[in-house]
Amino acid sequence: MSLIPPNPTTSEEDSQVCTPEHCYYAFDTLYTTLTRKKALPPKFPDEKFPLFVTWNVRRPGKTPRLRGCIGNFTAQPLHQGLAEYALVSAFEDHRFRKIEERELESLECSISLLTDFEDASSYLDWTVGVHGIYITFPHPSLVTSDRSEAPSPLSSSSSVPTRSGLGRSFTATYLPQIAEEQGWDKLETIDSAIQKAGWNGRITEDLRRSIKLRRYQSRKCTVGWDEYVEWRKQNGGKM
Repeated sequence: MSLIPPNPTTSEEDSQVCTPEHCYYAFDTLYTTLTRKKALPPKFPDEKFPLFVTWNVRRPGKTPRLRGCIGNFTAQPLHQGLAEYALVSAFEDHRFRKIEERELESLECSISLLTDFEDASSYLDWTVGVHGIYITFPHPSLVTSDRSEAPSPLSSSSSVPTRSGLGRSFTATYLPQIAEEQGWDKLETIDSAIQKAGWNGRITEDLRRSIKLRRYQSRKCTVGWDEYVEWRKQNGGKM
């Protein structure tokens, strides 16, 4: 029987889907990649889920600081998906430099397995703290320019968008915990997501109404470095 205590950040409902074993496996993938130690094989079922892997830096008395977060909305076999995105989020998140071996002891790993995808009826048809959001919207010039070739007053550029620019679709997502952690209401979350998608112009109600929103829920688990080390040693791994 494992001596590792239940993760206090994992609810009973979450623990039935996302478990500490998923986090330990992601941590093990990163650790063994950086140190060239032998990885331990996964022992959990190889089910398929859309997933995100998040690395945070733990700071005494402070909220953990984001160090990398990348995932995929296509259902992934967990053995392959967790291993792949453990490294992608550690090394390829363009917002941060690559995680280095010297940082391992300060890290925590969070796994989010995404469930319950639903098409929302509007950009406000979701609940803060319950749903994650995935938004898509057309180039804002198209929102008010269907009958005219004139530049849209919504555009952040003084030039008329090119046809290739007009054909671009903007997308962004926020996991369920983000709005609550940031203290955002629905409107603030939507406007932030619009900017995250790459739109730097004016945000109007017409633009918000052009959004197609897909809401989802997440089953999340988090473990820290010390918990991972104990798990690895208990399972015969060398540090």
